[in-house]
Amino acid sequence: MGQKAWFQCSSGCDEKYELNEINYTCRKCGGLLEVRHDIEKLKRRKPESWKKLFDERYRKTRWPYGSAVWGKKEIVCPNVEDTNIVSLYEGASNLFWAERLGKMVGIESLWIKQCGNAHTGSFKDLGMTVLVSMVKQMISEGKEIRGVACASTGDTSAALAAYCAAAGIPAIVFLPKDKVSTAQLIQPIANGALTLSLDTDFDGCMEIVRKICGENIIYLANSMNSLRIEGQKTVSIELVQQFDWEVPDVIIIPGGNLGNISALGKGFILMREMGMITKLPRIVCVQAARANPLYQSYQNGFKEYHPIKAQKTHASAIQIGNPVSINKAIKVLKQFDGIVEQATEDELANAAALADTTGLFNCPHTGVALAALFKLVKRGEIGKDERVVIISTAHGLKFTDFKIKYHENNLEGVDPKYVNLPVELPPEYGLVKDAVLEKLDAANS
Repeated sequence: MGQKAWFQCSSGCDEKYELNEINYTCRKCGGLLEVRHDIEKLKRRKPESWKKLFDERYRKTRWPYGSAVWGKKEIVCPNVEDTNIVSLYEGASNLFWAERLGKMVGIESLWIKQCGNAHTGSFKDLGMTVLVSMVKQMISEGKEIRGVACASTGDTSAALAAYCAAAGIPAIVFLPKDKVSTAQLIQPIANGALTLSLDTDFDGCMEIVRKICGENIIYLANSMNSLRIEGQKTVSIELVQQFDWEVPDVIIIPGGNLGNISALGKGFILMREMGMITKLPRIVCVQAARANPLYQSYQNGFKEYHPIKAQKTHASAIQIGNPVSINKAIKVLKQFDGIVEQATEDELANAAALADTTGLFNCPHTGVALAALFKLVKRGEIGKDERVVIISTAHGLKFTDFKIKYHENNLEGVDPKYVNLPVELPPEYGLVKDAVLEKLDAANS
């Protein structure tokens, strides 16, 4: 199969393991593992040749390279045979030029990477295609794997259920009861996953799923399994590709379990090592103020980190008080001149709603990132001439309850500034005409 990747300890002891081993942490020191590639072999191909190859494959029909993840197979997971790849044509999501919103904020080049425009409606598909494909590869090699499981705040469970259903592999998902949206809950149910609703939070679900997987030959699908990171890092590569291989100045992303931060960083560092880019962007990670352990650590220069009990937030997917990838995220933020910001419930809801008025349809987590953008521009930490990308992690249709309650002024801790409710009228021309003209007059004033 040519070049292969491997697991290696990320904590400094450099222990190595095969990708087809069922192992998530270093057996020597307990550190998280990460996937490594032979950079010297990759560099034997010239940077322009890599760019040409990736551009030729992008969104084409040749299996499996039309996927924006598997179109970069050599630097993602070359260990999987093409016949074992489980792909739902992930990636290649729209890079939305938010021109109107940028002008409102005061910057000239604002873009929204709409990762929610995906098969299951979130960026989690990018990592799950790699993980489930590797599970299928291991099963084909004779490994005993009874199923694949994850703890989730909604989006991970949807991605796992869909990809396992496509592969014919049993999926088990652990969800915190009453802490995910109805749209998120129905996805794994519809795809046939065993769905366990536990009366705890995400951190409690995570504790149980790790034990279940460790004792029962069930493969763990959370982001502490760095196969997921390999797929998610293609967001970095695809962003640069969509900008004709130019690196944006600033990337802002919401953070919960923080695997997305390490993934973003890994993609950019890999491209720089391969000679495809020469500079790195600044990365801004944003947390909900009610679930902000990374933000608290950033406030003391990352000298200390303490897990917290996350409080209820409308940004439910990032309601995590003890993120698994904390150390990796801090390492990346230090390398990328990183900033960590937070957003209150009022800030995130109103930021999402304002952006919606310009043609977007944002999840609350994207609202978290947008709220940080507004603050950083106001403080002068982002310049008006910088190219800024917001990573939108999920589709707004997964959070219709959040949006309805916003416009009904029924969200806890939120004073809605952009309410827009239907106008109920009898079917009388005069009344309808008056309502229409009144609205147009207000819009044009």
